[in-house]
Amino acid sequence: MVKQKVGDRISIWRFVLTYLVLMGIFFLLMGFAPLQKYFDINNLYSKSIVFITHVALSLMKTQSSYHGTIINLPGISLDVMFGCNGLEAVMIYSIAVIAFPAKWKKRLIGIIGGFLVIQIINLIRIVFLAYSGVHFKALFKVLHIYVAQGIMIAVALGIFLIYLNYAGRGKEEAV
Repeated sequence: MVKQKVGDRISIWRFVLTYLVLMGIFFLLMGFAPLQKYFDINNLYSKSIVFITHVALSLMKTQSSYHGTIINLPGISLDVMFGCNGLEAVMIYSIAVIAFPAKWKKRLIGIIGGFLVIQIINLIRIVFLAYSGVHFKALFKVLHIYVAQGIMIAVALGIFLIYLNYAGRGKEEAV
């Protein structure tokens, strides 16, 4: 059994508390209606993802059109909202990176790298869901609710674990 030092317990609680406070602030700002009138990052983000998804579907020779946050496909329309656009996974990951004690250079590299990986996987996920909505309608709901959402949570967690390994490098030598 490994005995935990008091300082380690304080660091864990500091991380958890910082994470929860930052998560609350970010979600409050995302849902704050007066701020959304001037700068609605979620809507802008969703529209960008929809456009990129439309381009990817066009390259796959899948007929699609889009308007705002909606992708229209033969037999189905998808509304890409918060939770589906990848912004939530990016926020969860980025806040964890910010809350973890590391040099700001490593945090910045971690956030940028994690953002890119999460968005690439999220784009593949949305294209896959659009394709399944057209060709496998009976499976679409199960794939969307259970598989695709679980994948994004696992991806965010997996990337954070990789970041922890990256952020912790060099600390052993410094001791």
